Amino acid sequence: MYQDATRWGLTLQTYVQLTMLDQHTKPMISPIRMMERSIHSAKYIFVENLYRSGKMPEVDYIILTEWFDWILKNMKVSVDLIVYLQTSPGMCYQRLKRRCREEEKVIPMEYLEAIHQLYEDWLINQTLFKVPSPVLVLQADDDLQEMMEKYEENQDQILMLDNTQRRL
Repeated sequence: MYQDATRWGLTLQTYVQLTMLDQHTKPMISPIRMMERSIHSAKYIFVENLYRSGKMPEVDYIILTEWFDWILKNMKVSVDLIVYLQTSPGMCYQRLKRRCREEEKVIPMEYLEAIHQLYEDWLINQTLFKVPSPVLVLQADDDLQEMMEKYEENQDQILMLDNTQRRL
């Protein structure tokens, strides 16, 4: 997809939308469902980026948007909280290079900058699309240990626990 986004954008994003819909609608087996991304971020960030960058034809964008709108109207895909791990594009690029995944070697810094700006416009500035839930912003340029500490500090809010639900 990164090598030929114009050809594979619709295919990938259709599949992503389907798998995200599946994740949103699976029966709950625990009181909390945590997802790395949602059907909302798939559309508002990744589809939007493909379209704005000229790598998705307007007809493909319209089709995905109409499917997305239908899903929102007809399916339960709500989210209770978005935890935005706000990371600079430079740090994302460093981590990407460190992972050394073959499929990620072709991702340019410009792509990460565009994705970052869309997240900022959506979740921070709230100028892009309607935000479907409250947003908890955690600065995420830190190392893993510092991120674990931030998670622990915010665990009750992330897990939506109040004082009566807190376990000792």
